[in-house]
Amino acid sequence: MKEQLAKEVSFSELSSRSDVNLLKMAWNVSGLMRTCRFLLLVILFLPCEVTTSVLTVNNSTKNYILDTRPGSQESLKCAVQNHTREEELLWYREEGTVDLKSGNKINSSTVCVSSISENDNGVTFTCKLQRDQSVSVSVVLNVTFPPILSGDDFQTAEEGNDVKLVCSVKSNPQAQMTWYKNSNILILEKNYQVHQTSESLQLSITKVKKSDNGTYSCVANSSMRMETKDFHLIVKDRTVAMPKEPIIAACTVVFLTLCFGLIARRKRIMKLCMKDEGPQRDTALEEMNTHIWFSRISAIPK
Repeated sequence: MKEQLAKEVSFSELSSRSDVNLLKMAWNVSGLMRTCRFLLLVILFLPCEVTTSVLTVNNSTKNYILDTRPGSQESLKCAVQNHTREEELLWYREEGTVDLKSGNKINSSTVCVSSISENDNGVTFTCKLQRDQSVSVSVVLNVTFPPILSGDDFQTAEEGNDVKLVCSVKSNPQAQMTWYKNSNILILEKNYQVHQTSESLQLSITKVKKSDNGTYSCVANSSMRMETKDFHLIVKDRTVAMPKEPIIAACTVVFLTLCFGLIARRKRIMKLCMKDEGPQRDTALEEMNTHIWFSRISAIPK
């Protein structure tokens, strides 16, 4: 009985000790996990070489559109904010780099865009960090100007031919385009067709007639101004052109006929030539003999 009680006591002691060990192990594991989490957070928040600098162009941190006009001059100043060291800057015009002086590169850089023209509309200027070019700010020029029209002033066509009047236009904002004829809005007839793009207004006339003569006006109307350009169309009488193919064919037939005729009668022609040469030879001999006879007579002494 005593031995049995001793065994039960020792078994209970062993079980209690194993539970304690398990608890200790679990505590150690959870402590290790907490330590790892803490170290991970510390690593994440440690200062490291990341891009914390911020760029501004004319005090704007975001890309923006700059409204301007032809003949104006614009200044674009790029600056580095929150920098911990000197930062070199790069400027781009579209895909090409802008040449900068040595004193106009570090932490702050200014680009001057002078003599702005209509062709600068939509051009993009971009400032970038040299060491991390993903940090950048872009400025797009929005050059506003009234319509500019161009095209051939005079066109001449024969009746029955096709004609195309092309009125080229440049405008910002985009202009509304209309065709006029002799100061009245053009009435589109069956042989008229109008095609408009952002860069031109075209009028196609198929098989022009005398009634299509006149002055066609291309009118462009924008919020800035209205512009007009005149196109003068002159329709002439249709000239009757001699057909070339029958003439060429007839000349060829005549030439071949002459050639075949000469070849067929070549023997007869040669005989005639020989007959003509015979009398000429006899006459020459007679003249020579007469000359010799007179020379002998003159040589006899008197």
